[in-house]
Amino acid sequence: MTIVKTTIGRRSFLKASALAGGGMILGFNWLMSACSKPEDVLALPKEWFELNGFLKIGDNGVVTIMSPNPEIGQNVKTSMPMIVAEELDVDWKRVIVEQAPLNTDIFTRQLAGGSQSIRQGWTSLRTAGATARQMLREAAAAAWQVPVNEITTEAGMLHHKASNKSAGFGEMASAAASVEIPKEVTLKDAKDFKIIGTPRTNVDGQKIVTGQPLFGLDYKQEGMLIAMIAHAPGFGLKLKSMDGAEAKSMPGIKDVFTIKTYEDDYARQWSDVSAFPELVVVVGNTTWEVMKARKALKLEWEPFGDHNESYSTFQGGSEDKKVPGGLENSNKHTQLMASLAAQKGKVVRKDGDPDAAFKKAAKVIERSYTAPFLAHNTMEPMNFFADVTTDKAVLVGPVQTPEFMEKSASARLGLPLEKIDIQMTRMGGGFGRRLYGHFLVEAAVISQKMQAPVKLIYSREDDMTFGTYRPAYHAMYRAALDENNNLIAFHVRAGGIPESPLFANRFPAGSVTNYLAEEWSQESNITVGAFRAPRSNFIAGAEQAFLDEVAETAGKDPIDFRLELLERAKSNPVGEKNDYEPDRYAGVLELVREKSNWGQETPGVYRGVSAYFCHNSYVAHVVDLMMENGKPRVEKVHCAVDCGIVVNPIAATNLIEGGSVDGIGHSMFSNITFKDGVPDQSNFDKYRLIRHREAPKSIEVHFVKNDIDPTGLGEPPFPPVVGALANALYKSNGKRFYSQPFIKDIETSSMRM
Repeated sequence: MTIVKTTIGRRSFLKASALAGGGMILGFNWLMSACSKPEDVLALPKEWFELNGFLKIGDNGVVTIMSPNPEIGQNVKTSMPMIVAEELDVDWKRVIVEQAPLNTDIFTRQLAGGSQSIRQGWTSLRTAGATARQMLREAAAAAWQVPVNEITTEAGMLHHKASNKSAGFGEMASAAASVEIPKEVTLKDAKDFKIIGTPRTNVDGQKIVTGQPLFGLDYKQEGMLIAMIAHAPGFGLKLKSMDGAEAKSMPGIKDVFTIKTYEDDYARQWSDVSAFPELVVVVGNTTWEVMKARKALKLEWEPFGDHNESYSTFQGGSEDKKVPGGLENSNKHTQLMASLAAQKGKVVRKDGDPDAAFKKAAKVIERSYTAPFLAHNTMEPMNFFADVTTDKAVLVGPVQTPEFMEKSASARLGLPLEKIDIQMTRMGGGFGRRLYGHFLVEAAVISQKMQAPVKLIYSREDDMTFGTYRPAYHAMYRAALDENNNLIAFHVRAGGIPESPLFANRFPAGSVTNYLAEEWSQESNITVGAFRAPRSNFIAGAEQAFLDEVAETAGKDPIDFRLELLERAKSNPVGEKNDYEPDRYAGVLELVREKSNWGQETPGVYRGVSAYFCHNSYVAHVVDLMMENGKPRVEKVHCAVDCGIVVNPIAATNLIEGGSVDGIGHSMFSNITFKDGVPDQSNFDKYRLIRHREAPKSIEVHFVKNDIDPTGLGEPPFPPVVGALANALYKSNGKRFYSQPFIKDIETSSMRM
């Protein structure tokens, strides 16, 4: 039992409830989806009563629960209301879920990123439900003239057993709405959960599969125009001249002009990343007409020089970033990273005396790993609707950072913050791409200039060549073994363009007496941003592949080798900044070993293992791989996960399955390269994604059961599967894989055979 204080007053609750009643509601009626017969569908309430900003109760007991965070496919629109419903003690079949409006007075961290939605919303969501439940109990106690501590609840009903009195939530909702907000409430023990931990289908599922309008691209408004942009063809270029006369004269075209997304003196937020702030815009009646007119533009581009851009950081500080001039090339990137990796980097962590340990080592293993730039390639093209007038801006679309982009729109449009109305639609993918809302600002600036409602749409080529990529990375590892094959020293030097992927305090830090971590980075004008499991998506695979090679050199089973190191980190840790819990780390390795029958040989099946900690969660994979016509095929993936309490097993399993496929696909196939600043890949004819036939035949998911508060899950399944895949590939042909995408080395090996 946990007692928490309520920190939101009635004024704030009512403000949020009022906001919830307006704007664009993208809800799903459980009453409709749960009932197969028309006569089973309950009528909607005649009157609603707001108990707080997260929920309102109808006079017939139907409950509307607001889902505060953006929905990007991680299923928070189902899982977050489940948490509220659990503490409210309502029947889930009588719940309607609505997307909450952007309201930073009520909802904290209305952001989809960092796998933090459930983790950081856990207590506030539970408190909202528990607060409403307590208000209902107090209303019933007053009505029945009995002590409030004698009132119990179950499935949307209030009971007083001594007097045999009962009432539905709807009967007490009106009275409860006038009850004073309790100063503190009691939360349930995990053992008493009835909704949390049970599988619940996606509240938008029916609408998704029947093609109903949920996504930004679906949004329409009468009189809406269509806009598309043209940006520089390569990084390091800017607009020199524009002749739009022919395009402007074409049928259906309203105007052709240039915009600056951000003014030169604008101090950008961290979410304002944009490689091409000066754009050419074509506006017209239809998408097809605008696309045809855009081809008629006559544009000249020229190189830009070195300059600085000022950014505020996520934590609230500020920093200047140097943007170098020049047209960059992938071949030079590869050479540069190898050169920098051969030099001493910035020491981030040092335990013991690594230099001395390497000098006296009986064996030294040294390997380097690389990975390319990657594009996000969201399924739903980038888009945003804007209707900007002299006194208000209505902005509707898919964005992961609405509360940050609200500030950006306010500053760019010259409108007070309270005049910016951002309405969140469901997102057709993102995992980082929609953190950076320049496309929202672009739509707003275009609408302001046109003095008309406008929807901005990117083509696939627009987005794939615009940047905000996963950076290119390089990591060099060294390990020293003594004459008894004990690991006595570990050294990692990692960097990238334009950032390092290093996490100096993660495993195996803390498990090796002599440990050295160095990092480096190289500036670039190619814009990058968070890709699913930022930095971890590379460094985990490199580290776990290297640990397998060290284990083999030491003559040890790869799981046993890792568990030995984790036991050292637990019983006799080195250093004080180790950011993982050895017991939980070992727990997923032991679970995946058990569930996969590790050590049991199957003819024709090649196995690789990996485990990693990121976003507060622990994941271990075993990949089973087979060869077909000389090519590898992933037969099965076993996955063990410790993410604390699992709110919705269906959603959690989906995230793990998706993350595993994502990690396998990107490490095996995907790649963005550049020639004189121009991306070589602009669509899926050249940018390779995993195909259906290449996905694992099955993915088996197992959760560690505990009562730890939920931790991240959207991103942790991606990183470790890369290492497990690399290790399985090695078992299949005796060749180690050091550079992504792995398919390049596989195809080269096939050509040699």
